[in-house]
Amino acid sequence: MTDSDALVRPDRRAELAAGLAHVRSRIADACAAAGRDRAAVTMIAVTKTYPAADVVALAGLGVTDVGENRDQEAAAKAMQVAAAGVTPRWHFIGRLQRNKVRSVLRYADVVQSVDSVRLASALDAAATSGGRDRPLDVLVQVSIDGDPARGGAVPDSADPDVGLGPVAEAVAGAAGLRLAGLMAVAPLGWEPERAFARLARIAELLRADHPQATALSAGMSGDLETAIGHGATHVRVGSALLGMRPTLR
Repeated sequence: MTDSDALVRPDRRAELAAGLAHVRSRIADACAAAGRDRAAVTMIAVTKTYPAADVVALAGLGVTDVGENRDQEAAAKAMQVAAAGVTPRWHFIGRLQRNKVRSVLRYADVVQSVDSVRLASALDAAATSGGRDRPLDVLVQVSIDGDPARGGAVPDSADPDVGLGPVAEAVAGAAGLRLAGLMAVAPLGWEPERAFARLARIAELLRADHPQATALSAGMSGDLETAIGHGATHVRVGSALLGMRPTLR
């Protein structure tokens, strides 16, 4: 038995395997319905509040991408997972404060929640001074409804800090960052069809100026099919994959 195997209870591994099989089937069906290649969609396992042992088990089941929302939890969890000899691709998907940037850069391969020029500048400064061997992949979080209160750069805004155009330009022009695409969450009260159709139009306009920005992170447990139908390349799945678990203390 390896160190990583010792972290995972057999019954929990079976639960995760069943959840994973179901989510993979949903993604495959959604891709087929949209006429898309299944390989074009990556599932990110959102493990906020779930233990490191679950990440280890998922990696053993073939999951390559893991998402976390809070740095304090994610930093400790990433260390535990690494100590077990497991190296998933870590996505930071929560709101990021500038004073947490250096901590996040110690483990994150992708930051999906850049929504201001100031945050992009802080990430770039930390990335370039930290000796990374390649630029950090960044997704600009976009506010689909234009309300920045819940996070997200604002489309069609010339605001020099939170307008989508200025934020995308800041990321694209940063030596330590690579503009990979967009991330969004369907706004409260919006039907997923309406939200992701608008997001697809925003993404198309972004790619006209930044052809390399092809990633589109959208869709969660309840609406991943609609997101895939509108071009999502990454879906962020928590409860449908991991089930309902006690909150970590």
